[in-house]
Amino acid sequence: MTVWYLFWFLRDAAILSQSRPSVSSGWLLRDCGLGLLLAVSHSVMLVPKTRRLLTRAIPSTFYDSTFCIVTCVSLLTLFFCWRQSETVIWEIGGWLESCIRVCFYVSWASMIYSLALTGLGYQNGWTPFYHWLRRSRAPRREFRPHGAYKLIRHPVYLSFLGLIWFTPRMTLDHAALTLLWTVYIFYGSVLKDRRLESFLGDTYADYERRVPGFPFMIEGPLGRRRTDRSEANLRESTAHHPAAISRTIA
Repeated sequence: MTVWYLFWFLRDAAILSQSRPSVSSGWLLRDCGLGLLLAVSHSVMLVPKTRRLLTRAIPSTFYDSTFCIVTCVSLLTLFFCWRQSETVIWEIGGWLESCIRVCFYVSWASMIYSLALTGLGYQNGWTPFYHWLRRSRAPRREFRPHGAYKLIRHPVYLSFLGLIWFTPRMTLDHAALTLLWTVYIFYGSVLKDRRLESFLGDTYADYERRVPGFPFMIEGPLGRRRTDRSEANLRESTAHHPAAISRTIA
């Protein structure tokens, strides 16, 4: 249900907010707060320390389901409390509008495809819950980049950028949400890299050296990771002096 509302909200926010236009000078602050509600709740629940804290009360089997529910509640709150601005920044018609609509639909297909690559059942919590019902252990999620993940590290986030930017009618409220979520997506991508580095170690570090976070990202935290000089020297020393391996491990 949340995905259905998200589709129509991003395609035409007026469908959900036409009866709730902005009526006060504080609407922008209100809308930005609603946009931050998703960003903050989504990020906080993914922090490893938060997960360890919450799993004291929430069994780990149900954590992914709880995360999905919190995300849905945050989005539904945004949809039905949103206030639309009458200020239009741009409005495009004709064949260009059709092209933008096509890009919007392609972004949806790309996001679903990217989520499926990493296990849609884990994204919504169904897989661990299903195995709990069967009193069996859920299969371990292995890190094996394939499909779009061989080209970029964050195809889901890139697809979501398409959802919020490809619109033929950009109102002031939509622009505020777009800018807010764009910042969150790039910052969230960096945080995701850091989480996976801590979970997977050298496996993910090698992946970062081969694959950029986003297309055309050359430098910065979302570009290809450069090998640190100290790390390169360590590898070279252990390659030429096998005895150094034992010292490194010690």
